Amino acid sequence: MTPALLSLGTALPPHVLEQTDALTLYRTQPGTDRLNARLLSTVFGASGVERRHTVLAELVDDDARTDSPYVTAEGAFREPLTGARNRTYTERAPALFAEAARDALDRCPQVDPASVTDVVTVSCTGFFAPGPDYRLVRDLGLDPSVRRSHIGFMGCHGGLIGLRQAASIATADPEAVVLVVAVELCSLHLRPARDPDAIRGAALFADGGAAALVSSRVPAGATALLELDRFSTLVIPDGEHAMAWTIGDTGFEMILGAAVPHVLEENIHAALQALLDGPGPPVAREAVTDWALHPGGRGILDKLEQTLGLGPDALRESRDVLAQRGNMSSVTVLHVLRQVLDRIPAGEARTVCALAFGPGLTVESALFTVPVREAGTAPTA
Repeated sequence: MTPALLSLGTALPPHVLEQTDALTLYRTQPGTDRLNARLLSTVFGASGVERRHTVLAELVDDDARTDSPYVTAEGAFREPLTGARNRTYTERAPALFAEAARDALDRCPQVDPASVTDVVTVSCTGFFAPGPDYRLVRDLGLDPSVRRSHIGFMGCHGGLIGLRQAASIATADPEAVVLVVAVELCSLHLRPARDPDAIRGAALFADGGAAALVSSRVPAGATALLELDRFSTLVIPDGEHAMAWTIGDTGFEMILGAAVPHVLEENIHAALQALLDGPGPPVAREAVTDWALHPGGRGILDKLEQTLGLGPDALRESRDVLAQRGNMSSVTVLHVLRQVLDRIPAGEARTVCALAFGPGLTVESALFTVPVREAGTAPTA
């Protein structure tokens, strides 16, 4: 039996940071010279981001800056140590994990939370133990014998890796019901941005959560949103310097090189072909009807749209998520996938290709089938 996606939930922190306000915050940092200010304006303007969500009210509300470990009352970054940033993650991430998970469970009421057999959590922006997998069991009242695993520090392709892990579990155990939950609090690692890598990260990254229910057994009364047909991974030779993610003394440090779009351009056809070739019967490139691409930035989307020969609307969900929610690392492709599912009309089968890109440089890809559903049946994505 092919594992199926039964529901797909999302969650966002309440604080919305407009890109124009974020640019003003960075341009007014102490020590910002004219050259740096010009580079900030250029990168922020070309990012494709209009607004994003954050758990840090002090990035949005001046009144919230009193005693903030992140921003002074005057709006200068404090650069807290990594331990302080991780404490904020430990305090605030569990609620977002639970919110996303509840949304996924609410969207498929045919699945009793007590029937969840496995929990897979995904995150690369903080660590604690017992971790978010343990907290979900406690916060949602799941069976204490549920099997748990955590995918940590994988980066922006972690969401697809979580789905791949869930599909493997559901294939091995047809009775399994897997809850996958990804949460990233990227804004905890923002800092003064003077070098190009830091500026690109400052213009893109945001906070958010997503969750999915996966099983090979579709409960009575429920509808499979997707059949999780196959997954593929390609590690690009000599790509590790284009994208990396390290732990520094004052937070996690992202290397997001300007060469990323060009590295993907040179390798995306090989990654896609490996996915289409199998395992299983080969799938023609023309059979792909919909695309869910991780929006690592507008430059990446523009380059891949051109390289793959896609139409002007093929990546509209990726562009919309980037514009309205920013780059939420591992969470982002799941938000894109939800919007793709919301748009697909009833009465026709579709083939969805999902692509996400992480440190290495690594391309994680997946091929999904949207089964035909009856008209008037709303997707529970």
